[in-house]
Amino acid sequence: MTAADVAARIREAISAGELVPNQRLVEADLAEAYGASRGHVRTALGELTVEGLVERIQNRGARVRSVPLEEALEIVEVRAALEALCAARAAERITDDQAEELRAIGRAMEAAVRDHDQSAYARGNTDLHGMLIRVSGQRTAAATIDRLRAQAVRFQYRLSARPGRSQQSLPEHLAIIEAVCARDPEGAARAMRDHLASVSEAIVESTRD
Repeated sequence: MTAADVAARIREAISAGELVPNQRLVEADLAEAYGASRGHVRTALGELTVEGLVERIQNRGARVRSVPLEEALEIVEVRAALEALCAARAAERITDDQAEELRAIGRAMEAAVRDHDQSAYARGNTDLHGMLIRVSGQRTAAATIDRLRAQAVRFQYRLSARPGRSQQSLPEHLAIIEAVCARDPEGAARAMRDHLASVSEAIVESTRD
């Protein structure tokens, strides 16, 4: 396994919440877990440090970086700009088949809310945002958004666990879907910005619980 492969595995583990903020990252343990050399693990941790996912503590090694609230809000603000761009481009490029796929994701999210299935709703959320980025063709934005999401993963999990959050965000997601399927770039960008502004507000509220 190359250093790039190790970095990708650690990045995925952080995004999935398998590696949590402030958790120590021991080179020997990671090398054994991923079947890689310690040199490759060390290189991977250096790459993830540059990305802001990992931090090195003098004389204590590496750990998953914990993002403070203020930075998490900045991350969402940057995401809003990038994902609004992606939504607008998706509205310009979407095909009829892709529009039907997007609407199917929306229906699945509605069913998840009716069934109080938070896991299914979270999958729908991931599928929706991922599809918009894919359809947009904005590869540079996609890579940046992935890194930003991983950095703020602690707040994402806290937010998804809030009672009533899915009911609040569902209309926001459906508005995005409708604007994109209507091939309305300005409306799609506006709906995405409104949704992520709501995410920012909910993150702040979640820290007061």
